[in-house]
Amino acid sequence: MQNILICFLAMTFATPVYAIDGDQLLNTVDRNLNPETYESYRKLINIEPDGSKREFILFTVKKGQDRVASLFLSPASEKGRSTLRLGENMWLYIPNVGKPIRITSIQSVVGGVFNNSDILRLDYASEYKVSKVEESNDQYLLHLKARTKSIAYDKLKMWVHKGELLPTKVECLTEANMLIKTLYFKKVQDFGDGIVRPSVIETDSPLYKGYRSIMIFAKIKERDLPDEAFTLNFLPRVKSLR
Repeated sequence: MQNILICFLAMTFATPVYAIDGDQLLNTVDRNLNPETYESYRKLINIEPDGSKREFILFTVKKGQDRVASLFLSPASEKGRSTLRLGENMWLYIPNVGKPIRITSIQSVVGGVFNNSDILRLDYASEYKVSKVEESNDQYLLHLKARTKSIAYDKLKMWVHKGELLPTKVECLTEANMLIKTLYFKKVQDFGDGIVRPSVIETDSPLYKGYRSIMIFAKIKERDLPDEAFTLNFLPRVKSLR
């Protein structure tokens, strides 16, 4: 009888616990944040330690996994500038220069704590793979590893709300686990057509003490877009998409 009980207990605790599919979860988070192809209007606010602010308004379009373009609507000094991202390649177009300029993911076309990778954000799953998933009562913690060395951050830690399957916080890290910046996702809003997501993303960094940047989404909607809109020749004409 004792041997039977021991065998029963061994079989019970040997039953496999099915792991969460981290990559599938990350794909779900991406689609909850944005349609795969969409347009949006955003305000970016840079706040300096003395409280002074600088604001930018951008019109942005994204198509598929690797194409994003943005147009500056304000301030007047930036109006008409546009940016293009194709995978990890990025360009800035300035009307009075006339020729697109190569930029990098770790630079920032607006200054502040957000870099170009944050502003011209692709799907997380296109840049990162999930190395581990931890689970608590109300959140998942996804440990993400960059797919290539050219991505702005080597690692991410992403906290995801279980009910909404939306991120609440993302820590951006170096390969040695040094914290570069933290993104806070706030104020979940219904944008219509099934898009319910945080309308505000705030960021700060231990590397820029006292500085903060805020991204506020005013509008986001699914939209069909032509492939031509994501070419260098089209950069001067991004405004025609509005």
